[in-house]
Amino acid sequence: MAKKLIRRYLPDPHKIRAHKHLRLFGTLLHDPNLWHLNRRSVAGAFAIGLFMAFVPMPFQMIPAAALAISFRVNLPIAVALVWITNPVTMAPIFYSCYRLGAWVIDTPVQEVEFQISWEWITTELVRVWKPFLLGSLLVSTVCAIAGYFGMHALWRWHVIREWERRRLRRTRKKT
Repeated sequence: MAKKLIRRYLPDPHKIRAHKHLRLFGTLLHDPNLWHLNRRSVAGAFAIGLFMAFVPMPFQMIPAAALAISFRVNLPIAVALVWITNPVTMAPIFYSCYRLGAWVIDTPVQEVEFQISWEWITTELVRVWKPFLLGSLLVSTVCAIAGYFGMHALWRWHVIREWERRRLRRTRKKT
């Protein structure tokens, strides 16, 4: 794949190992597989990052890092993809997950006015938690599978394209 482009945007492994929130993983961060850029590592990181991005929980980066370490896939990519759901995109994404879950279990969609308060959590979220969690699980799973196989296909396409370019350059040099 375009390793140079990806490496340009990835942080230094030494800085990540020294990060205060990731120190709890200790020497597990010294595994070289967590930093490799190959098809298996990047595809697995996409699956983990996309899955955790749509899981409605705080501090999604920590479970994404734990899963990346467990499956020995690229840690920075897995953690970075979690930020698909950020404070700006979280409300529309999770509302879409709720609507999908409500459609799957065939319940009417209730109007939800989001507020950051304990009262809202105890009243509104209790009413919509089943379709919301079901929708989040479905979107997480579909995105993880699509990200995994999509990255495998994109990587393979890129490698084949590079082989073809090399072959054409070689044939041009011979003539």
